[in-house]
Amino acid sequence: MRTDVWAAMDGLACTTPPHMLRQAEAILRAEEIFAPTFADFEAIRPVFSNAGIEKRHLAMPLEWYLEPRDWSERTDAYLTAATELFVRASREALDKARVTAGEVDAVVTVSSTGIATPSLEARAAADLGLRGDILRVPVFGLGCAGGVSGLGLASRLASGEQGLTVLVVIVELCSIAFRSDKPTKANIVATALFGDGAAAAVIRPQSARSPTLVGPGTQHMWPDTLAIMGWNVDPGGFEVVFDRAIPPFARRNMRKAVEGFHDRLSIEPGEVARYLFHPGGEKVIQAIEAAMELEAASLDHEREILRDFGNMSAPTALFVLERALRSGEDGLSLLTALGPGFTASCVPVLSR
Repeated sequence: MRTDVWAAMDGLACTTPPHMLRQAEAILRAEEIFAPTFADFEAIRPVFSNAGIEKRHLAMPLEWYLEPRDWSERTDAYLTAATELFVRASREALDKARVTAGEVDAVVTVSSTGIATPSLEARAAADLGLRGDILRVPVFGLGCAGGVSGLGLASRLASGEQGLTVLVVIVELCSIAFRSDKPTKANIVATALFGDGAAAAVIRPQSARSPTLVGPGTQHMWPDTLAIMGWNVDPGGFEVVFDRAIPPFARRNMRKAVEGFHDRLSIEPGEVARYLFHPGGEKVIQAIEAAMELEAASLDHEREILRDFGNMSAPTALFVLERALRSGEDGLSLLTALGPGFTASCVPVLSR
């Protein structure tokens, strides 16, 4: 295990918007919207009940999603709700870490579900009381892998020569991209899986604190996989690109990618107490368990987060990490997520 690039992680905070949607209600609404124009809706309906999700949280009231929306309306909703979640998650993380906003040297902002220029940290700066000389690092386009990648980037900034105190904030409002005008398999699957949420943490130079980010993290990108996941853009907004072949892809490729992480991070497999994964959906979790030769149903934290929050894209992995840390488990964990690229991102976390 590397000992030269460590950073302390303090104040991990996870939060959701106020509007809750139960999966049973989501099935009924999806049937009303898509069944009249999507001939195979009955064949795809089981994705809702098989997803392992009981409820999710939404940025807007349910009625908002039942009307056609254009780019302007979606962007207004994103800017308002995402900024509110950014501020709430940041304040909770700073309070838990006992750090003032004025002590923060850099902000890493991760979000791929809306476009904000100026970016979210600039919009939240006055409310939070961030300094005028703060280093702003907005990150877009990493999708579900963004939360893990954001932690890795924050670790690099905190463990570098300058030893920065970094606030990393991950906000995703997947629901804003809901398209009632797009009766496609990918859109219906996305409707069954995705919710909204945010996570934040304070990353500081190496100290005696725990948990600790052991090294800057690493990534693996597979060639010729651009079509697996992402966004298409049209006049109505984002349209999801979501290949249903993700579970078999994970089954075939995840183990080799993780072995590469071990090598690049100088971590022996026997040093890993637990693997933590972004729960993209129940079938993805099952595929990862098979690929990693884990016992069936062993990824319990992942299933609990999926059940209670759905797939929130980038913040979801941090929800899993928070649940694992709260359970009191000690030792080295490898936190990993898959996202557009197609990419796997990994960061090692040591809890003592």
